[in-house]
Amino acid sequence: MARRTTKTPPPDDFEERILDIDVVDEMQGSFLEYAYSVIYSRALPDARDGLKPVHRRIVYQMNEMGLRPDRGYVKCARVVGEVMGKLHPHGDASIYDALVRMAQPFSMRLPLVDGHGNFGSLGNDDPPAAMRYTESKMAGAATLMVESIDEDTVDFSPNYDGQEMEPVTLPAAYPNLLVNGSSGIAVGMATNMPPHNLGEVIAAARHLIKHPGADLETLMRFVPGPDLPTGGRIVGLAGVRDAYETGRGTFKIRATVAVEDTSPRRKGLVVTELPFTVGPEKVIAKIKDLVGAKKLQGIADVKDLTDRSHGLRLVIEVKNGFHPEAVLEQLYKLTPMEESFGINNVALVDGQPLTLGLKELLEVYVDHRFEVVRRRSEFRRTKRRDRLHLVDGLLVALIDIDEVISIIRSSDNSAQAKERLIAHFSLSEIQTQYILDTPLRRLTRFDRIELESERDRLNAEIEALTVILDSDAELRKLVSNELAAVAKQYGTDRRTVLLESAGSPVSAVPLEVADDPCRVLLSSTGLLARTANGEEFDDGEGKRAKHDVIVSAVPTTARADVGAVTSAGRLLRLTVIDLPMMPDTAGAPNLAGGAPVSEFLTLETGERVLCLTTLDESSPGLALGTEQGIVKRVVPDYPANKDDLEVIGLKDGDRVVGAVELRTGEEDLVFITDDAQLLRYPASQVRPQGRPAGGMTGIKLTDGAKAISFTAVDPAVDAVVFTVARAEGTLDGSVQGTAKLTPFEQYPRKGRATGGVRCQRFLRGEDGLVLAWAGAVPARAATATGLPADLPPKDPRRDGSGVALAKPITVVAGPV
Repeated sequence: MARRTTKTPPPDDFEERILDIDVVDEMQGSFLEYAYSVIYSRALPDARDGLKPVHRRIVYQMNEMGLRPDRGYVKCARVVGEVMGKLHPHGDASIYDALVRMAQPFSMRLPLVDGHGNFGSLGNDDPPAAMRYTESKMAGAATLMVESIDEDTVDFSPNYDGQEMEPVTLPAAYPNLLVNGSSGIAVGMATNMPPHNLGEVIAAARHLIKHPGADLETLMRFVPGPDLPTGGRIVGLAGVRDAYETGRGTFKIRATVAVEDTSPRRKGLVVTELPFTVGPEKVIAKIKDLVGAKKLQGIADVKDLTDRSHGLRLVIEVKNGFHPEAVLEQLYKLTPMEESFGINNVALVDGQPLTLGLKELLEVYVDHRFEVVRRRSEFRRTKRRDRLHLVDGLLVALIDIDEVISIIRSSDNSAQAKERLIAHFSLSEIQTQYILDTPLRRLTRFDRIELESERDRLNAEIEALTVILDSDAELRKLVSNELAAVAKQYGTDRRTVLLESAGSPVSAVPLEVADDPCRVLLSSTGLLARTANGEEFDDGEGKRAKHDVIVSAVPTTARADVGAVTSAGRLLRLTVIDLPMMPDTAGAPNLAGGAPVSEFLTLETGERVLCLTTLDESSPGLALGTEQGIVKRVVPDYPANKDDLEVIGLKDGDRVVGAVELRTGEEDLVFITDDAQLLRYPASQVRPQGRPAGGMTGIKLTDGAKAISFTAVDPAVDAVVFTVARAEGTLDGSVQGTAKLTPFEQYPRKGRATGGVRCQRFLRGEDGLVLAWAGAVPARAATATGLPADLPPKDPRRDGSGVALAKPITVVAGPV
């Protein structure tokens, strides 16, 4: 069975003609055509206006549509449609991508499009919305690119189908190629040019206009390096100078980073500027990958806090125990926070792709600007001469208006009237036609005055334009002044910092904090901190500031743990490296920048930290005293796998009022009760017990009395006892009575579990003690807010009455 076919058979007279073409020649020819098209019509910018064809067509078409900065926005889809339908022979995606880039302030140093809507984000982490949603119009800088384009300043050529005309280049009132840079990949060549500061580039161009023979070193005084839209820091300027000299060079861009306290417990690296074209999401993803692969150490968390109000803010929290500077060096080395930028200044000059240095780029632009201004001046002079010709003819007619009217009325038709007027007044045909077209209402005495004024103005303008066209110096001066006006209106401060080198290598700083000696401090207002060294210090007079009355301090090392003893009889483990490090201030620490205890420990309601202790099991251990008069020495047994330890078994309603780590075991333990009884006895009278034990009787209390202070005092040092009476009827001590400071040696030793001796005699209106403390001198006092307070003078009588205080005291501490 024959197979059916739908092909039309050739006619009878069909003659088959086959051309034999070498495939090599065909491929070579086709590829060259494609390469030429890509180079000249798509990928490389023109050195004069710095625009590729698609960008030039967008700016030109937006100007033709009247999308001026003072007009409303229109949908980007409308702009793309106009450009694609009239000028650009490619798809809408490429047009919209180019339009979006011209509207992004992080891509363009001086954006050409004013966008309204989502035009994407840095690094394209958040892609732009579709063109049916976004809106746009020309930015102010774009109007400078097309300024005077209708005054024959540039050449025009047919579009892709020959039905429209488009500019070969734009007039470009500023050096756009240097200001906004460009990037593109052609066939066999590519361009990659960084943005620069408008004011700097114009200053260099003006200097070149005035001094055409200026060398590169002089020009680089005005343009020291690129100025990127995203800021950052350019490290190493040797590559920049190579690029300005030869057109090719490489430099490194670093993120702008500051070390800040991101929380009371940690320091962090706050990134406010990233390298050009790098977005925060790219950095975050790379950091997470490196941390997961264990190639990057010291990173605790990464947060992107970028918003419209504060701009880019990427917070990289550093783990405690690591130097932020060393971590930053790792980030520069392993992540996009440091990127290389390869400059390749390839642009079209007279239709040829050339690699240009800084001076050549400026020369091409300046020559282009000379040509634009020259053609503009010629165009304007021609227009004014044409107008002056008409004005002169009209003035001739006005001088003898009656004769003009008579000739017109006596003529058979307009052609005859034109001929007779030309013959009678020696007018040109254009002047005569203009007179015939002018309404009679304009031929008045006042119009003659206006015409004479216009004639004088036109003559002055023609003369000024002629001076510009005839004098190269005047032309240069005009171009320079116009550039200066652009710089004044649109110039901005430099954003990118230029550094000759990266400075001293940060890698010299070890990554992890060394396990150096330090001291952990607890202030009267509940702040924790550590010092930079482990030496004892003298908290002498004149060195105090707010929050620096230290109630407890322990020597330790930076990578060790210490304990915090609470009023609930618990010992909570603290990691020293987590605590903020405070520098010494004139020999005494200042805890104004410390962190609250609540940042590190979880306390119950009413529970507070009484003292700090080392976890050294070779020490004499802790001594604790409770409100119900119980005393206990704790055997130093602190398991490393537990963070919350019970150090005393408290009875119901009891709480710890004082805790201290014994240094020698030879100290005296001191109880003070609210009924002004003080008991002092050697610590050796208290047998050490295990952590769960409930202790033993420390002081015999009278009915209704309770212990309010428990301390340990070295009998070999000078010490004092401080007490504050409570005004009668108050329970919280908000209204204090008198205070008393007595030498410690006035109180004799007694046996454990006895009643002690009186330490203050109450005056009328006082019913008990609200505050008591015994310890070594110098003693320091503070108010509830941590402000320093003065102590009363010493009273040698152990049972004497007190004196009034200038301000209420809530805490007293000795040297630590």
